[in-house]
Amino acid sequence: MDNLVDQKIIAVIPARGGSKRIPKKNIIEICGKPMLAWTIEAALQSKYIDEVLLSTDDEEIAEVGRKFGAKVPFLRDTNADDHSPISLATIRAVSQWEEGGHGEPEIVIQLMANCPIRDSEDIDAAIENFVDKGIQYQISCFKYGWMNPWWAHKLESKGKATPVFKNEERIKRSQDQPDLYCPTGAIWIANRESLLHANSFYGPEYSFYPMHWIKAIDIDEYEDLEMAEYFLKLHEK
Repeated sequence: MDNLVDQKIIAVIPARGGSKRIPKKNIIEICGKPMLAWTIEAALQSKYIDEVLLSTDDEEIAEVGRKFGAKVPFLRDTNADDHSPISLATIRAVSQWEEGGHGEPEIVIQLMANCPIRDSEDIDAAIENFVDKGIQYQISCFKYGWMNPWWAHKLESKGKATPVFKNEERIKRSQDQPDLYCPTGAIWIANRESLLHANSFYGPEYSFYPMHWIKAIDIDEYEDLEMAEYFLKLHEK
């Protein structure tokens, strides 16, 4: 991977305050550490990442980030609400970083703080895939398994069920249905210029990068938190 040596890589960890489903989610303790710490440590242990930048609007989260080694030279000044696409927060963080005189990265990696199970090896493998294949936008994903999306239905108030998919794939045997993939916030990567041009990691002809579903777990509900903690503890044994 010699071609990685000359490319400056910055990892941005978006972690806003004000989470509602799990209050203070980004710094809630999981297996003895704030959730945010797992992502910071994974990024710092990467062979390829040059800078680990925390993007937050919350000073308490910022202090946790600094404690575990992330750079927090500023607080987020836009896109800290429930509705803004997270890509915009990352793009703004890169702009603030550059405005502060820290230089321009060539590759931007977005690592969501609520994905604590992916580690530095996962990150490095994703970076290698991104560079080797000459991809401009790469989004981590996992393959649907026992929760077969081809059988998905919408449920109305009186219990009437309507299938989401209307095509013939829906009625095939599960072993005959094509694989489907779900994006996860674990590891998103983009070329800086391409990212700024598209204003999103979902740029033209974006690619998916499959991960094991356990490594890809996103924590949004307390049930997700319990599941992630179970697998983290299992890994430590």
